[in-house]
Amino acid sequence: MTRWPVAGLLALLVAGCGGLGPSAADRPDTLVTTGFGLPDEHATARVDVFRQRRPEVDLRINEGAFDEQQFLSAVAAGDPPDLVYADRRKLGGYAARGAVQDLGPCLRRQGVDLARYRAAAVRQVTYGNVVYGVPDFFTVRVLVLNNPVLRQAGIDPASVSTSDWTALARMAEKLARVQDGRIERIGFDPRMPEFLALWSKANGADLVSDGPHLDDPRVVEAVRYTADLVRAQGGWAAFRAFRDTFDSFGANNELVTGQVAAMAIDSWYVNTLAANSPQVDVTVVPFTDRQGAVLTEAGGQAWAIPQGARHPELACEFIATMTAADTWVTAAKARRDALAKKGKPYSGTFTANRVADEKIFGEVYDPRGIPVLEQGVRVLRSVQDRSFALPPSPAASDLVRSWESAVARALLGGQSPQEAMRQAQREAERAITRVGGR
Repeated sequence: MTRWPVAGLLALLVAGCGGLGPSAADRPDTLVTTGFGLPDEHATARVDVFRQRRPEVDLRINEGAFDEQQFLSAVAAGDPPDLVYADRRKLGGYAARGAVQDLGPCLRRQGVDLARYRAAAVRQVTYGNVVYGVPDFFTVRVLVLNNPVLRQAGIDPASVSTSDWTALARMAEKLARVQDGRIERIGFDPRMPEFLALWSKANGADLVSDGPHLDDPRVVEAVRYTADLVRAQGGWAAFRAFRDTFDSFGANNELVTGQVAAMAIDSWYVNTLAANSPQVDVTVVPFTDRQGAVLTEAGGQAWAIPQGARHPELACEFIATMTAADTWVTAAKARRDALAKKGKPYSGTFTANRVADEKIFGEVYDPRGIPVLEQGVRVLRSVQDRSFALPPSPAASDLVRSWESAVARALLGGQSPQEAMRQAQREAERAITRVGGR
């Protein structure tokens, strides 16, 4: 494994980017974060636990989306924050660049047992057998079926599966409504390019293992299949434009209005449906490979400590506190109670900490008889430990950009799936060479 010296980052990053830590960050009792926000009780209640334990610490949470370039520039300039909260699948790239610290020693001192965490999540934060992060939330990917639309077409929701691609394509075409080039209903949304790793895995291929395999024939077949699905339902431009009209986070979402018959989706959307359209008639089913085995892709964020952080021990204590099972349970109760005041159900909190989830769903979970929760959450929990995650890569961000851009070109018809993925493979190999990866 080759790692860049931190100083070497300066030559590659945009000059003039300021550090993320204010001057007061030099004080011994100050802790500065980046990439983390306080949108709800899952965040605020956990932060409160830390503040109650360490009231003398001046915790400075720089809210806002994680900015990769700004973060790497700050590390290179010797002015990093104490903590970073980022997408787990990109952490390997930061580790390869020497931008984040080995957390093994500090986690042992804090008594953090990663055996209690889901294996797929731990794999995402481990690079070269060294742990560089601690997983936080845990998402999976499933199918959501619009029961009334399927039944009206004479299709039993229980019969829908991703194991038979030919049957799935027939179903999608039957359920789609396209009039004079205008889409009125999507029959099946494969959620591409975001779900390429899942479709490829279902076809027996790993996008990344010992290196990128973006032009593997099985990956190309998955791209071709999903591109054909979209083309048969009006084409990518119209398909995407139609999706953009959805009120996905409102009471009149695409499942309530019948604008979508079936779709692949991230697990958090089940919570959204329960909160905004609790009586929506849907069925949540697992994604499967072509042999019928349950399959899902894990996602989520992780906490890491940048190289050169001023207060690494305090940062490690913060991470241990934020991801501890008892802290998660405290946050879950706070979230449940806040939702109850608004007359809304608490759909559970899905974390990478298995012990936390067992307590949350055993002691706090409150579905209030809402069908999408009572049925959907059972499915989500059943697939969590069947999840896979792509291994960390020294060029993770570049790889994601390469394959998502390639799929977009194939969807638009600008390149054939084979041409698009060959180009993506060349780009991925160059990116890995550029960062010195093997």
